Amino acid sequence: MKIAAAQIKPVKGDILKNIEKHKTVINAAAHHNVDLMIFPELSITGYEPELAKQLSIHYEDPVLDIFQKMADENKISITVGMPVKSDDRVFISSIIFQPGKRRDVYLKRNLFSTETGIFSKGENFCQLEILQNKVSLAICYDLSDPMHSQEACQVGSDIYTASVLNSVNGVDEDLIKLSNIAKTYHMHVVMANFTGESGGYECAGKSSVWNNNGSLLGQLNRENEGLLILNMENNQVEKIYIN
Repeated sequence: MKIAAAQIKPVKGDILKNIEKHKTVINAAAHHNVDLMIFPELSITGYEPELAKQLSIHYEDPVLDIFQKMADENKISITVGMPVKSDDRVFISSIIFQPGKRRDVYLKRNLFSTETGIFSKGENFCQLEILQNKVSLAICYDLSDPMHSQEACQVGSDIYTASVLNSVNGVDEDLIKLSNIAKTYHMHVVMANFTGESGGYECAGKSSVWNNNGSLLGQLNRENEGLLILNMENNQVEKIYIN
């Protein structure tokens, strides 16, 4: 199995431009026979909490149908980040597209203090099964809750993925945290982050992969968009820069 962290530079609040950016990266991943790819937190809009309510959609909105089409055509599972609405509530989500399956959604369970007045908390845990691998999804501040990664271990996950916005000031702390999760629970860990600027933050890039002993296998740079691809069969990592 090949899993990729997608590192992109978001366009603030522009859903259609960000979808085009996603398509470019997905096509690159498909060319390298990736089976699962993870995008950063709120990747379709950028991390823009003040715009989230007006940009939010139902997770099955047709504007995202292209990702199901690409998942089906390329036999690749894809998670993208989007603010989604349910009744009068807005959530930070990872929307999940898998070949031949109905789309699904994971709602971020743990909110940062600046998010609590805008977003609601999700309640459910999310684990995918892809090519005999069990993959748990986390979104950024989920990493602050030790119970989240512990639950991933308890349900037998082989891989723990984190879709994040990490700033240059905050990334090092999360890199240590993710390495410790890999080491403690013997899971491979994959982190996808933005580059550029989003939500007033200078994003750190450095999308990363760790093996199940907590050792860093590979990391993208701070500046460029691209893919970090992990081959689970041999622990080899490939870096693909898009620009």
